[in-house]
Amino acid sequence: MQVDWRRPLIYTHRWLGIAGGVVFVTWFASGIVMMYARMPEITIQERLARLAPIDLSSARVSIAEACGLQPCDRARISMLGDRPAYRVQSRGESTTIFADTGEPFHGLTQDQAIDLAQRFAPEHGSTLRYGALMTDSDQWTLSGEARRAMPLHRLALGDSQDTNIYISDKTGDVVMKTTGSSRRWAYAGAVLHWLYFTPLRRHGPLWTQVIIWTSLVGCVMCLTGLVWGVFRYSPSARYRLKREQSHTPYAGLMRWHHYAGLIVGLASFTWVFSGLLSMDPIPSIADTAPTRQQRDAVTGGRLRLESMTIDRVRAELGGPERAALRSDAIDVARPPSTLALSLSKGERSGQAFRAAREIEIAQFRGEAFLVTHDAPVRFDRDTMLAAARAAMPDADVVDAAWLEEYDAYYYDRDVHHRALSLPVLRVRYADPQRTWLYLDPRRGAIVRKEERLTRVNRWLYHGLHSLDFPFLYYRRPLWDLVVITLSIGGIVLSATTLVPAVHRLRRHVRRIQGGRNASRTDDGAAGRAVGRPRRRGLGGIM
Repeated sequence: MQVDWRRPLIYTHRWLGIAGGVVFVTWFASGIVMMYARMPEITIQERLARLAPIDLSSARVSIAEACGLQPCDRARISMLGDRPAYRVQSRGESTTIFADTGEPFHGLTQDQAIDLAQRFAPEHGSTLRYGALMTDSDQWTLSGEARRAMPLHRLALGDSQDTNIYISDKTGDVVMKTTGSSRRWAYAGAVLHWLYFTPLRRHGPLWTQVIIWTSLVGCVMCLTGLVWGVFRYSPSARYRLKREQSHTPYAGLMRWHHYAGLIVGLASFTWVFSGLLSMDPIPSIADTAPTRQQRDAVTGGRLRLESMTIDRVRAELGGPERAALRSDAIDVARPPSTLALSLSKGERSGQAFRAAREIEIAQFRGEAFLVTHDAPVRFDRDTMLAAARAAMPDADVVDAAWLEEYDAYYYDRDVHHRALSLPVLRVRYADPQRTWLYLDPRRGAIVRKEERLTRVNRWLYHGLHSLDFPFLYYRRPLWDLVVITLSIGGIVLSATTLVPAVHRLRRHVRRIQGGRNASRTDDGAAGRAVGRPRRRGLGGIM
């Protein structure tokens, strides 16, 4: 028996469309919102601007003494209230240690949380009120730094914007800020688009599987619709509807659906498919973080904090001249222990640390140094190139470029803030993976790694999902017009199926109910007819 391929195709598209129509309308509409509003956050710039300048006058314990034998991956110096503090991260765990006594920070009382909030926003000191100590995430602290910083103290500023701030009980840092407006836009945008509902998102593996399978179903729905739509379209207008020639056999809303599918159906598929790729369903694709071996070859491994004495840090914070790693004094071929600290007239920039609010301790080839968020360039091209060769000693360098502007892979997707550091050195290698490394001359570190598969994934995910192609993404409002137009087309494509879907479901419900009623009627009639001859011509109905 020959199987008609059209029947499974149309029924698959029809029922997947009925099941997912509302989801697709929501995805397209919320995608427009996300062009201009994401999840609430506190930017680095705002957080730093509201910190108190570092005051080490009371510091008595160096960071090396405070950490003891504990290995350290990252370290920062800033204030916690009136006291200088070291914030140390090791193996993903954060610890805060006071620089005046060396005692670890053991969390905040309610009054201490209020005091920190008043320091963060002194203009709202009279209206500020304590909310709650959260041991589990709410809608706005489900991921990222806020999730890792749990538990959190939530406080309301009591201002006209209905602002809430979240302070980590682990570190005393303000890790999240929301306003009434940002929460509303997030509900209309990111929460709906990512299915970021708190009960679901708290269970990360379950949420991941829901997104993956929903996206897979959406891909099948789009592909079957594209095939059927092209098959049913007639360039010669061979269909007759109400005595008029037509290119489509459909009328009413389904006519709109057919034409919208022909126009934006492919874009809809690429959006769903690229959204699927955002969940990293293919484990073989590496991420863009450097490997531990590559990172350690440039930095020298775990932070070596012995040189970060109180006197040295004070001198660099307050003096007109600062100790700097001079590029021309470094021989990267020698062991890291031979690297020397020296004063460079060309790098006398005490202003970089004067009135600093947070300082990070970085490391290059085993030598630790201080760096701020907006630090000046510290290492030259040749020094960074030598470090890049050390990161991959078994691979030949194809070329190296000193980038003053972003390229297609190292770029900030927020075109307004452009927070990623520039310049960077991009080094391309002739290894089997065709690796590219991006090195930051401010911190002396690898900030991004690209391989052949990650570059392909960049275009399949970000390129297709955000349309962030360089020729379009930086030409706004052209990019806005293209994305909004396609999104409106997607809304029309999805919304035109909703009313026909409701009518079809109602017909099926009536048919099912009618079948049940008929079955009960037939059973009753059969019971009454027992022992009586069947009357001809009534077909057994009565």
